[in-house]
Amino acid sequence: MAFVSTMLISDTLSPSVGTGGVFIILIALLALYLQAHYRFRRVLSPWRPLSFTLGIALLFIAFSPPLMVFAHHDLRGHMLQHLLLGMFAPLGLILGAPGTLLLRSVPVSMARRLVALLATRPVRILIHPVSAALLDIGGMYVLYLTPLYALSMTNPVIHGLLHVHFILSGCLFTWAIAGPDPAPHRPTLKLRLAVLFVATAAHATLAKVMYGFGFPRGVASTSDVQAAAQWMYYGGDAAELILIIAFFTIWFRRYPRRTTPRSISA
Repeated sequence: MAFVSTMLISDTLSPSVGTGGVFIILIALLALYLQAHYRFRRVLSPWRPLSFTLGIALLFIAFSPPLMVFAHHDLRGHMLQHLLLGMFAPLGLILGAPGTLLLRSVPVSMARRLVALLATRPVRILIHPVSAALLDIGGMYVLYLTPLYALSMTNPVIHGLLHVHFILSGCLFTWAIAGPDPAPHRPTLKLRLAVLFVATAAHATLAKVMYGFGFPRGVASTSDVQAAAQWMYYGGDAAELILIIAFFTIWFRRYPRRTTPRSISA
């Protein structure tokens, strides 16, 4: 996800230059993905490239100048951008299975090194569903219940880093729960399901706290904060529903329903 680093300078440059650089990188990433998918089209389902393309399209919308301006001056716009960057776009990107294509595209020796890297203890801790949930959902609590959000509105570097965090933590959480790409030592489906439901409840609880207690404070009117909290609540529900469907798709493929009828006692 190297393209997000461009956002670190996009706020200090003119909007057209910063946004243009992001768009060029997004187009390049999509082109590389589609090229790899064409080479290995028998490996993935045809809907995978559609998912990845949708994820890229959502990033285009999130980084578009009108939404960037709206997000910078209005908490509701920020929440819309947050939902696109941190929840919906990661769903499209990760469900497109880019890791599978990457491992197919690089030399065998490099693919083995990448898989070995995933098996190391520090990386295994980082990509564990619990760690991913803490980085993703926990990061939201830090952002909205502390002065960090207000600080990000006046500090371009922090503002850019938040965009990076939204995308990376969203992709990490999606991948940890329902990523289709192979990974060594992956936690059990039951553990991933438990983390998913706890994270969903924590996200909804944060939205209710924001609505009821006016967080983040001092950045918008009460009505705007409540509207942003509602967008967060219902938008988060929609994204989490998609993630739940993706998760149970994996579940039912691994544990198909019994087709043999049970015997009936007389």
